[in-house]
Amino acid sequence: MIKVLIVAVYLAIYASSIVAQTWKVVGGTDAAPAAYPFVVSLRTLSNAHFCGGSILNTKWVLTASHCLVARSSENTLAVAGSNNLNSGGTIITINKFVIHNEYSNETLINDIAIIELSSSLVYSSTIAAVDLNTDDIGAITAILIGWGRLAADAEVPNNLQELTTITMTYAACQEIWDTYATPERICAFIASGKGACEGDSGGPLIDSSNGKQIGITSFIYDDGCAVGYPDVYTRVSSYVDWINDAVEE
Repeated sequence: MIKVLIVAVYLAIYASSIVAQTWKVVGGTDAAPAAYPFVVSLRTLSNAHFCGGSILNTKWVLTASHCLVARSSENTLAVAGSNNLNSGGTIITINKFVIHNEYSNETLINDIAIIELSSSLVYSSTIAAVDLNTDDIGAITAILIGWGRLAADAEVPNNLQELTTITMTYAACQEIWDTYATPERICAFIASGKGACEGDSGGPLIDSSNGKQIGITSFIYDDGCAVGYPDVYTRVSSYVDWINDAVEE
């Protein structure tokens, strides 16, 4: 029932086809330059995007646990400050991962992690920290941000994508996801053909009214991307204390 959103076949970052095409998160549109300066692309040493993240401060990045469990800090890079995968940005090596100690790779419960960068980011118009939401939210308008595939088995976009969606109440989420819906998760859905896909994992879901991060992209229904089921996100407000404690370590 669950399908995690890590890209299985990595993008060739400098493929000529990237430059020649206009890219669309499924059903999304290109984000404006510097609209989301807190968004980070997590990449392999060969510069291939596999997950997203968001800047907590100059040394720490927030993402999903399932993005990191099969990786090490030595074979992962973070790129901040660019909407494009094939150009620009600041490349930073990784010092360490902090994965939630009660994360389950089977159920994806506690799908949250933070990354300590090896050197500090320098804030600018294209690099800044995200504000975290600290209150539980119900049904609100939200924005999904990421470089996820355009559809199942389709391309990873070069341009950062944004998609306006609507979060669901916990009760409404339970009606669809049953036991997979927990208080520590948020569901969001706008329409079939619009939603998260592979490569969006770890990236932010933000409140459209104030820009605060409310969710971390976690999983979708295993029949495919944007097929009419709500996407599921880790609820940031449930983990603010954990984030603050982990960053202080």
